[in-house]
Amino acid sequence: MEKLRAVVDRIIFENGESGFTVLKMHREDTDETFVATGVFPPVTPGAEFELDGEFVRTGYGMQFKVQSMVEQVPATTKGIEKYLGSGLIEGIGKVSAARIVDCFGLDTIRMIEEDPKRLLEVEGIGHKKLDGIVRAWNAQREIKNVMIFLQGYGVSPAYGVKIFRTYGNDSIRIVKHNPYRLIEDVWGIGFVLADALARNMGLEEHDPARIRAGIKFVLEEMTRSGHCYGTFDELVGSAARVLNLAGELVESEIRALAREGGIVEDEGDIFYSPWLYHCEVGIRVRIEAMAATEPERAPFDEMAIVDRIHRTAGIQYDDIQLAAIRMSLSSRLMVLTGGPGTGKTTTVMGILRALESQNRGVLLAAPTGRAAKRMTETTGRPAATIHRLLEYSPADGFKRNDESPLDCDTLILDEASMIDLPLMYSVLRALPDTGSLILVGDVDQLPSVGPGSVLQDFIQSEMVDVVRLDRIFRQAQESRIVVNAHRINSGELPLPDRDRESDFFFIEEKDNMKVQELIRDLVTRRLPNRYDLDPSQDIQVLSPMQKGELGARKLNTLLQEALNPHGRKLVFGQTEFRQGDRVMQIRNNYDKKVFNGDVGQVSDVDPDTRQLLVNFDGAELVYDIGDMDELVLAYAATVHKSQGSEYPVVIAPLSMSHYMMLQKNLLYTCVTRARKLMILVGETRALRRAVSITGMQKRNTRLASRLRDMAQ
Repeated sequence: MEKLRAVVDRIIFENGESGFTVLKMHREDTDETFVATGVFPPVTPGAEFELDGEFVRTGYGMQFKVQSMVEQVPATTKGIEKYLGSGLIEGIGKVSAARIVDCFGLDTIRMIEEDPKRLLEVEGIGHKKLDGIVRAWNAQREIKNVMIFLQGYGVSPAYGVKIFRTYGNDSIRIVKHNPYRLIEDVWGIGFVLADALARNMGLEEHDPARIRAGIKFVLEEMTRSGHCYGTFDELVGSAARVLNLAGELVESEIRALAREGGIVEDEGDIFYSPWLYHCEVGIRVRIEAMAATEPERAPFDEMAIVDRIHRTAGIQYDDIQLAAIRMSLSSRLMVLTGGPGTGKTTTVMGILRALESQNRGVLLAAPTGRAAKRMTETTGRPAATIHRLLEYSPADGFKRNDESPLDCDTLILDEASMIDLPLMYSVLRALPDTGSLILVGDVDQLPSVGPGSVLQDFIQSEMVDVVRLDRIFRQAQESRIVVNAHRINSGELPLPDRDRESDFFFIEEKDNMKVQELIRDLVTRRLPNRYDLDPSQDIQVLSPMQKGELGARKLNTLLQEALNPHGRKLVFGQTEFRQGDRVMQIRNNYDKKVFNGDVGQVSDVDPDTRQLLVNFDGAELVYDIGDMDELVLAYAATVHKSQGSEYPVVIAPLSMSHYMMLQKNLLYTCVTRARKLMILVGETRALRRAVSITGMQKRNTRLASRLRDMAQ
């Protein structure tokens, strides 16, 4: 790391949102010029900085890559004059700057800071102009003060910009008062970073504010793992480890936090984040209200309607499918579940015909854009994402709610296993008082990424109408993907390969490095040549884990080098993005209207501005340093991230190095992502373990028991 002091000559590029800036500068000691890149506060020519960083060779020559900087007061009258006359301050041009410096010399900056009224002594500056100068000076000074303050406590410029974008002029006050608030408010800042900042600011390790932040962090981490609450013992143990404190100190703060409403204590010594408790209880209240409200409908003959559909639809429905169609006409809350090949789509088509025959208004939606698009293709009716249907915006939340409900008689939601607790609560709030909800999904797949196991809880509560399709239709029986998915779900090993025309293969290989090479060869050569596939569009590698030799991260690097070795590139953190790369969004970004799990392609890379242009289904979105951490390479992805998506071809490694994730519902979910071809590569013993382990860790949720309480 090199330290140098330099003066800004001109601004080559500046991104006001992210703070990323490219500057032409000269060294103060030698006058040697160079190009500097990094995250800066608003910069003007003449500004002086002490920089920490290193010179690196890029496609545009040598550049000084800045890691941190501190702005210095210009040390010469010439520097001060250039600084003020650069356009930094509205009302001060080059002429005014020269007059001010002539008047006050090296004391100019101090005088503007401490006694700005003295500017009235300068020719051409009156009271009105003085007011404008003071406002502009204060505005530009604030972000610099924030950046300098945060860097003094070890916060990087990139995070400094994010903090200022979140809090504005209140940044220093908020951070000083409660640095742990950053965890909730600023994407990318977790407990470790906020805790380091707080400790650097002098907060004692046993301070109640730190302990409470640690408790909330642990509860939030449990939420990220799918739990809706934590038990007292779980919270004490986990928080004590995170904080490196005795459990007794944590116990008293858990109770105090609950008394003050920071967390919610429920019966049985369990604790919720307030928003999740509100959602879980709110779902029960909403379903109780639905059960107590009977919609006014003209009399109709269910059997006659179903019989007419059976005769005219051109589809041979079985008895369970017909029962589902009949139930949809009268049920207020219904679940239709079943595995691949059991006729969920044809049953939904029958339900649609039945509802439309009664002139019922029907809306269709799914959790992801891909699932909604597939729903549109299979039904011939428009389907939207749930967030779009409920008219979500970052500023206002869901516009559709109990005060502004959806205009429909029935709402049908596909891929319902992906719907977490908060989203289901929002759906039920937006459903009209007399409306009905039909959930369609495969309950044996992985549960939602977010907290809760809503579909499973609805079924287990026995308070919801449920139809489970369990017959594999003859046409589906011809697919080894379908047959083996059901075998896996039943705890049986997949059937061995039949012949070269099979759509399901298992390739035995125990060596992880050889598995890597096998996957690379399958993606780049064997499958494209054998099946005429486009490896960048038709083939998806899915891994049980993110890390490790056969994790998604390592496989992404391997496949990127094989499929896209020469694209224009930009390095962000540990990831090298290249023009042409397949990438995935990993968090909901409502401003960009792109969501967790959406896959796009990098259409352009600008190393100068450090920006990516990413194409998501025709929408070109700009990513800069402020939001590039929302993207990962997507040649390979985790099985969890694949939920709601289908791919023509799926390749999945199975290794004992994935030991903790080798579970039946994960493998089942993986296999059911493939439409035309499924290839497992790895160890037989890993496959045996995966089909023998019955499920993921049980999630902490009381939704099923709350719904059962309705009957008492």
